[in-house]
Amino acid sequence: MYRITLIPGDGTGPEITEAARRVLEATGVGFEWDIQNAGEDVYKREGTPLPERVIESIRRNRIAIKGPVTTPVGTGFRSVNVTLRQTLDLYSCVRPCKTYKGAKTRYDGIDLVIFRENTEDLYAGIEFQKDSEGAGAIIDTVRKISGRSIRQDSGISIKPISVFGTERIVRAAFEYARKNKRRKVTAVHKANIMKFSDGLFLEVAREVAGNYPDIEFEDKIVDNMCMQLVQKPRLYDVLVLPNLYGDIVSDLAAGLVGGLGLAPGANIGDEYAVFEATHGSAPKYKGLNKVNPLAVILSGVMMLRHLGETEAADRLDNAIASVIEEGKDVTYDMKPAPDDPGAATTSGVADAIISRIT
Repeated sequence: MYRITLIPGDGTGPEITEAARRVLEATGVGFEWDIQNAGEDVYKREGTPLPERVIESIRRNRIAIKGPVTTPVGTGFRSVNVTLRQTLDLYSCVRPCKTYKGAKTRYDGIDLVIFRENTEDLYAGIEFQKDSEGAGAIIDTVRKISGRSIRQDSGISIKPISVFGTERIVRAAFEYARKNKRRKVTAVHKANIMKFSDGLFLEVAREVAGNYPDIEFEDKIVDNMCMQLVQKPRLYDVLVLPNLYGDIVSDLAAGLVGGLGLAPGANIGDEYAVFEATHGSAPKYKGLNKVNPLAVILSGVMMLRHLGETEAADRLDNAIASVIEEGKDVTYDMKPAPDDPGAATTSGVADAIISRIT
């Protein structure tokens, strides 16, 4: 019996996490759910969208599955997702992108896994507002140290990339590749321009790659990588990227395989792991029982594999593939036309998958 923190989220989150809960239970694996609410509705009641009780629950249980959460606008709270990643040191954002027969896509045979560094780069959140004291101090310091001028009316973001942070995300990508018999790891960067941040990322990636002679290693400049993925995505296997590029490229890769409705994800550290869909909360569809639950269900497949329940994960993945290929019990976004009257409901997709789990 696994005790798992379940964060329903808000907007459409409760509907899709309920679908995922039912499907996961249908695999026969035993779960005890520690339900913890977070998000915009919780902010209205408790004054924070991410109460400490949620973080403590994940620390106790070590594993969580989470629905999308809306960050309240104009509150000064940066992001529930970013806060979870930084507080729990969930430094690996893992996003598989795989084509399923029957999905709406121009491609087939894609099976990519993206490792995005989760704690550094521009998403570290070290920013200074235009005309602030901090921005002024940085502008003055840059002028004194380098002789370079920054316009006085600039907002400033700092991009830290460390040896420590790079080593562990690249090592995580290689360890995944070795464990899952993947053939190649590609480091993605802009080291030709940002020589002391992205250049450091590339230098460290090359050093780590030397410890894995059984796995092919290459590097690509990020703009070229985007073109390569559109032209010939089947050449690539495991990608490892700094935070910002990882965010962008993982959405691009999701587009190759049918969109965010088929894009699962996990945020994993040395001690804790949080599994979640990569899409947002879509509040305008709240309560309509119509949004696609497959991304969070596929995140559940990732969770099963993380728990070592490989056989159950395979059965669930096969059931999902069967539903997608048949094309009858899928939501409107996966139909040939979005107004298809035969589109399945959120709960209907879960029912169809459950009926196919053997």
